[in-house]
Parts: sequence; structure tokens; C-alpha cells
Amino acid sequence: MRLRDLKGLGPKSEKDLIAIGVDTPEKLREIGPVRTFLKLKQASAAKPSLNFLYAMVGAVEDRHWMEIAKSEKTRLLMELEGYRELEEVLREEGLNLEQD
Repeated sequence: MRLRDLKGLGPKSEKDLIAIGVDTPEKLREIGPVRTFLKLKQASAAKPSLNFLYAMVGAVEDRHWMEIAKSEKTRLLMELEGYRELEEVLREEGLNLEQD
């Protein structure tokens, strides 16, 4: 199965994900949508929208991205902020969250 075969992801999403090393549905599940979204934000000149985050969550859960946006927006935004704060703390200590 290719990334574009997952619900809510198409050829452009697949291309963007492959560019950061997320080349299979299994890899997306392993890294997780939030960490993948943060990697995309760091790596791409065109910053991904939150809709891309919702689409990735929907893809791994086999749900429509709009359902994710309506039901899990707050949780996902809090998770994103938590990762940002953790990265800052680790950076201050000279460590890196990304070890892969």
C-alpha cells in the first residue's frame, strides 16, 4: 500500500511525505502524524497547513480529515505545542528530540 492509498492523502501529500523520509503508511504510523507534521514544517519551504495534520491523522485512523478537524482539533494543537516545548527544553540542554 502506498501513502496516497490512505484515506485523505493524495499524490502531492505522498510526495511531500516521501521528501522527509516518510515513505510508507507504516512509517507514518510509527513516527505519528504530529511528529511528521513538525518534520514537514521544518523541512519544507511551503509550510503545511493544519488540514495536512488532520489528513494524516485521518489517514492512519481511516477517518475523513474534516471529522478529525471537528473532533480532535484542540487535542492535536495541544500535542503540537507540547512537542515544541519539549524541543525547546532539549535544545537548551544541548539535546535533540530527533534521534532517527
